Amino acid sequence: MRSQGLASVVEQSTSTRIWIAAGFTDMRCGFDGLAAKVQIVLQKDPFSGHVFVFRGKRGDLLKCLYWRDGGLCLLSKRLERGRFAWPRADGGIVCLTSAQLGLLLEGFDWRQPLDAARPRSAL
Repeated sequence: MRSQGLASVVEQSTSTRIWIAAGFTDMRCGFDGLAAKVQIVLQKDPFSGHVFVFRGKRGDLLKCLYWRDGGLCLLSKRLERGRFAWPRADGGIVCLTSAQLGLLLEGFDWRQPLDAARPRSAL
């Protein structure tokens, strides 16, 4: 599934929340390890249908874990250049909008998106 596909999955359900696990995560973790982290460390339900996003220590790799259609889904993305923008906190959880998730997955800084220039007048 492409990263844009994940953003569209989130947009289809208004009750889906997107949670970023602040700090870094051991990227050797798979389905079970990340689901355990969601449940124990973040104190959330990994089978809720919400999206949980984790980033590796180097910052160029992230994984998204979410429940859909009776099973856990795991999306990985590695940037060839640069790092994913991430909260500065060592721990905790941050909630994103689907638009911010789209920016994050494309490698943009979702924390400070630039406002599009708006015309002052239609005349």
